[in-house]
Amino acid sequence: MLVLFEIHLARGADPSQLLSAEVTRDAKAKILTREEARTIGFAGLPEPPEGRDVRYISAVGRDAKWIQHVLENSSLVASMRTYEVG
Repeated sequence: MLVLFEIHLARGADPSQLLSAEVTRDAKAKILTREEARTIGFAGLPEPPEGRDVRYISAVGRDAKWIQHVLENSSLVASMRTYEVG
């Protein structure tokens, strides 16, 4: 199972700082723009609200809770949705 997190960034947040290099490496997570996510097969993503910066993080299911915990405790995240794929 793959989990896709839709992250609505707080104003002024740097998306490259959403996950540490350690978390990205160990969880094999990828931080994607909407266009990148659509390119790799997530074509049905909803349009982000106007004026909001949105990123997507894909991760395998076994690491989803860990990544969700990291994101829930991040001041860079204004809101988040989770999609289970496959």
